[in-house]
Amino acid sequence: MFQLYKDVCYDCSRLITKSYSTSFSMGIRALDKELRDPIYAIYGYVRFADEIVDTFHEYNKAELLQEFRTETYKTIKQGISLNPVMQTFQEVVNKYNIDHELIDAFLDSMEMDLHDNSYDINLYDNYIYGSAEVVGLMCLKVFVEGDQEEYERLRPGAQALGAAFQKVNFLRDMKSDFEERDRIYFPDVDFSNFNLSDKLKIENDIQKDFNKAYISILELPKSARLGVYSAYRYYLSLFQKIKALPPEQILSGRIRVPNDQKLILLFKSALRNQLNLF
Repeated sequence: MFQLYKDVCYDCSRLITKSYSTSFSMGIRALDKELRDPIYAIYGYVRFADEIVDTFHEYNKAELLQEFRTETYKTIKQGISLNPVMQTFQEVVNKYNIDHELIDAFLDSMEMDLHDNSYDINLYDNYIYGSAEVVGLMCLKVFVEGDQEEYERLRPGAQALGAAFQKVNFLRDMKSDFEERDRIYFPDVDFSNFNLSDKLKIENDIQKDFNKAYISILELPKSARLGVYSAYRYYLSLFQKIKALPPEQILSGRIRVPNDQKLILLFKSALRNQLNLF
């Protein structure tokens, strides 16, 4: 019967992912079956932590985040929790030997969102590492099934891909981050004076991350390659859409890739994978 409890917990992580992100859900479904639940578990955990700092405006966010941190390590140590998100996450952490430093860095970045509304280059780099790069590294631990040598070899590419995804999110969400949360993540950028020079500088930085990530995607285990490549293609498509827009349009609303286009991207990615055309 304990297996039933575990299955229900993974169902919860799967539901969280599908409810919050159709793009990541599509990418995860393109992974080999044995990799899907661990990645759902990681996504569910980081999504809920992010939710604390982004939307729980009527509650004591700092207190809730500290409770979340405390419960995380208590659950990892005990190997059991009645919180389904914590239950699945601890199982993945313990099974794949995910470094606690990665978890600390992630939670530290979430805490930064409680205090920092603008970022210099050092804060920005630290935030990107903790909020995005370490999530890529957690997933990489799953993809290489704990093989430390492969993990170290592919680590730079995983970090670059996480950074690219996060920076694209920052560009896409500039309006809501500023108006709803009073945040500007990009260093030396004034929302009210965001111009083409600012935009091009950010885009050049993102393109470097995408280029670096692509090389490592090609070297991923076959079980993970299509899923990661599909997510890469989605974010690259979103990035190209953003690049085609003038700065003032970035500030006027959230840019999206429609679901039918996401399905087309997934189909094309699967075809390229089948024909070995990556």
